[in-house]
Order: sequence, then structure tokens, then C-alpha cells
Amino acid sequence: MCIAIILTLGSNEIKWKPETICTYLFSESQICQPVIRIAFESGSFPKAKHIVVDEAQNFRHGGLWCERAWNLVESESGICWVFMDFFQSTHLQGARRPPQEEEEEEEAEVGWQEKLFSQFEVDLYQNESACQTPLDRQYHEEILKLEKSGGRKNYRIFTYTDHDRFTNLEEHCQKVTDSDHEVPSYLAERMANVRRRRQDRRPIEASSLKSKIITWEPSEEFIKNNHVINTPVQTMYIMGDLGPYGKLGHREYEHVLCTIKVDGNGVITVKPDFSGTKGAYRIEVDGEKREVWKYTIENASVQVQPEEEEREQRVFRDLYGRHKEYLSGLVGSEFEMTLPGTLRLFVNGEIVSAQGYEYDNLYVHFFLELPSKWSSPTFQQLSGVTQTCATKKVGWDNVAYFCYPFTLEMFFTQGDESEDSLPQWPVLYFEVLSLDFWQRYRVEGYGSLVLPTSPGLHMLTIPTWRPVELGTIAELRRFFIGGSPELEDITYVRIPSTFKGERLSRFGFRTETTGSVTFRLYCLQQSKAFLESSALRQRMQSVLDRLGGSSQQSSVYNVLEAFQRARRRMQEARESLPQDLVSASASTVHHSQEP
Repeated sequence: MCIAIILTLGSNEIKWKPETICTYLFSESQICQPVIRIAFESGSFPKAKHIVVDEAQNFRHGGLWCERAWNLVESESGICWVFMDFFQSTHLQGARRPPQEEEEEEEAEVGWQEKLFSQFEVDLYQNESACQTPLDRQYHEEILKLEKSGGRKNYRIFTYTDHDRFTNLEEHCQKVTDSDHEVPSYLAERMANVRRRRQDRRPIEASSLKSKIITWEPSEEFIKNNHVINTPVQTMYIMGDLGPYGKLGHREYEHVLCTIKVDGNGVITVKPDFSGTKGAYRIEVDGEKREVWKYTIENASVQVQPEEEEREQRVFRDLYGRHKEYLSGLVGSEFEMTLPGTLRLFVNGEIVSAQGYEYDNLYVHFFLELPSKWSSPTFQQLSGVTQTCATKKVGWDNVAYFCYPFTLEMFFTQGDESEDSLPQWPVLYFEVLSLDFWQRYRVEGYGSLVLPTSPGLHMLTIPTWRPVELGTIAELRRFFIGGSPELEDITYVRIPSTFKGERLSRFGFRTETTGSVTFRLYCLQQSKAFLESSALRQRMQSVLDRLGGSSQQSSVYNVLEAFQRARRRMQEARESLPQDLVSASASTVHHSQEP
């Protein structure tokens, strides 16, 4: 008589009677005495002929029973392992090794926010004393129901839903940079604690569309609640327990197979993407032996019927149409136009950085000079000063990054076309200064920038210089107590607008080159001259040419236009004369040309 050892998890009773298991697995000619684990004596191992493992996924390596069973299989021939999973088909392994040596394959169809428990969670939540939160107690009840219904249907594949602690920890531990050795800063740790997802956010009502898009005077409470960009998002992780056979339920073997996110706008993000024709994804695991796991991700959702898709498109078209009408109502139908012969210039500028200067703690003071025929609105500020910025070593230079924005709006009004003077363009003057810890003030450089004549984006780096005095005393004064020669009129950087002479002499004025300042300018131009469609105007390349000429080419166009006007007047005068007078004058001219 042989003995069939039936190994079960802990002291749990098996779902089938031992006699039924033996009758089902072995032929009637074999006489087996079934013994479950808790009633089996260790001295009966030599009599064992079959080893039946109930709930094979719970079979553990390293235990006393497992070690003796392995030794018995390796030393005796004819020992048969039988692994029984009640949620799968019962199979008989006639080989001397259990099926962990063979390739495993598992397939699972997962729905949105569907919870599939891992072996670790099953072991954890089976113990009611380990359940601390309402979610833990809910999982405890669900696992008990699974045990009564035959156990969980998944083996290695499981999920973490939006409510699980794993999801919150993943969001908390997100990196700020792409460095592998990143250490979270104090600000990053504090901001990671801000709850961004707002799961209990109420749905958007129709009245909320009429709310203000911009809050011009936010309250302190509004600023406190909205200083973080809050995009509601729900997350779900599809995981894989890639531990060795018999060692499932260890956190170090858990790997993320797929991350699915759905934000408040209905955008679904799947990472990595569906496999399609790209083939399977690979995960290499280093353990007792190096293993390579392959997995694929397929979209198992039911395809939308053509009728439903068409109905959905109609709903979206209606929604977008109403939203377009709402936005049109906010903007209005009136468009602000400039007066004829007027150019409107709008500049969104930024002082990006200053580099190459001698001292630290730099700031920039600037102002805009408007030439004749230029004007600006009364509310427009034409000057400004940046914040004080410390420098940073970049390459060979010390760079101060200001990122200081400013806005300029001005108008050019076309004068008399008979004037031969060329219109001038606005000039931005600036000076770079430094202020150290001891409040020592120094001029680091002067510069000027002519605003671009063409619209669009312009990145400009302007070199600067500063006046110097000869001798060592001036340099010692600059180093120890601060102070340096300054320009009384900063427009002296170029030709001052107040200068009326023919020549401006700078003889004897000593300077030295210092650093440079980088500007980013977005220029917009508006004028009715852009709407002119005559062939002559279409040949012009710049708005200055359209507005009356800032170059020699525009002067030629003015002469041609005057000639065309004079010719038309002569033709009109000729047509208004009597025909006999015209013919008589023509014949007189003909006779006068004959010899």
C-alpha cells in the first residue's frame, strides 16, 4: 500500500474529500491511503508514492515539508507530483520535477478599475487584525468570498486601482528631473503631498461655463487653493509577480506591466502602448537565475457600432458649436482697428540673461525712446528695472538669468509724403548694474537695441561697454567702495535725439567692453496698409515701405506714384478738350516735325 500526501495551505481543509482526490487521480488498481498534511507523520515519507499539492500557487520553497518532499523525489524513482488548482483543470505531472521548470503562460482580461488581488494581498488581508482602514476591511471580505467560491482566478497578473496605497506612493515618488541620482528637494517633497487628483470633484454643471475665465483680483484663499495646477486624474496599474515558482507574494518581485490614466478631460493614457505589430515587451529579472518574461497588451474593448459613433459625433458637434457661440459672445464682434496711415507696434519682450560681467548680483534698468511721429498710450510704461539676480557659472562665463517680461505698445503716424526724411525706429536703452552685500553700487555696462522692423520672434544678444578712467585709483575705488564713471545722458550710447549738429565727436572718451545681454522679443504689427491690394504695394517687403518709405526703394515708389498720378491727370485733361482742338494740335505737331 502506498500513501498519497496531500499538502494544503496551513491548516485549511481541502475542498474535496481525500478519497475523492485519490479516486479521481489514480487508477482503481492502485490502493492509496490518503493523508492530509496536518495528520501526516514525518516517518511515513519512505512509504509515499504520490504527492498531491492543493492550491499549487501557495506551495512554498524553504519549508520542512517541501525540503523532505524534494529529497524524496530526487532519491526515489516513480514518485509522482500532482499539482491541483481548483480554478484550473487538474493535471497529473508524471515527470520527476514539478512544473516550475517549464515555461509559464497566463492571460487575463482586465476592466477599468477592476481589482485583481496578488498573492501578497491575499496573505495580508486574510488576517483580519491586519486590516486598519475601511478599504482593508472591504478587501478582507472580498478575499473571503473568493476563497468560498474556489479561489482567485489570477496567478501572476494582478492590479492596483486608484484607491490603493501603491498608486498614491507612485505619485508621491515621481521624479522632478531625468537624473538617475536625483535627491528630492524640500520643495519637491512638500509639493508631492498636495492632493492633485480630487476624486470627489463634482461634475461640471452648465452654469460653470459662464464663469470667469480670468480672475483679475484673486483672493488669498483662491491663490492658496489654485497655486498648483490641479488636473483630476485616475490611475490604474496592471502588475506582474515575476518571482520564482513557489516564491510568489514578495514585493521585490512585483513589476509594473502597464499604467493607465484617465484625466478629467476624458483623455486615456496607456503606457506602454498596445502591442499591435510591435511584438511583445520584455522584462529581465535577476534572481537565482536570470529570467526573461515577455508580455503583450491588447485592447479587448468592444468596438463602437457605427450608429453609436455617428450619434456621438453629432453630440460633440452640437457641444462644440455652443461653446464656440459662448466664446464669440465673450470676445465680441468688434475688432479694434488703427487709423489710416498709422502703424501699431506691440512688443512682448523678455530680458533673458546677462553674461560676462565682472561682479555678481546684477540688475538691468531700461527705457524706450520714441522718435518723432511715434506715440504711446498714456497708460504705457516706457521704463522698468529687473530684479537683482545672482550669477551662475556656465562654461567660461558667469550668467545671470532674469527671465524678466515687459510689454510695449506704440503707434507710428505717417506724415506728409513730400518729406524726404526717413522715419526712425524706437530704441531701447539699457544699463547693467551690480549691487553687492555691502550696498556697493557699480555700473557694469551700457547698451542699446533698435526694435526689429519685421514681425515675429527675435532673439538678440547685445554687447555692452562702460566708461573707464585711467589710473589705478579709479580701479581701487571701484573695487573697495564701489562707484564708477557714469553717463549723464544714457542716450549717449547712440546719437542722442537732442543732438542737432552734423558731427558727434567722442574723441578722448575711454571705454572698455564688458558683457552682453540677451533679449527675446515677440513683435506684432497692425496697420490698414497691410490690406492694400494694388500690385505696386504688393512688391513692398516691409511695413515702413507701405507707410511712406524708410529706404531708397520707397522713395522710388513715391516718385513712380507721383508720375502715375500726373499722367492720369493729363489723360483726363486731354479727354475733356474738344476733339477738333485735339486734332488741330496733333496736325500742327505733325507738320512741325517735317523738314
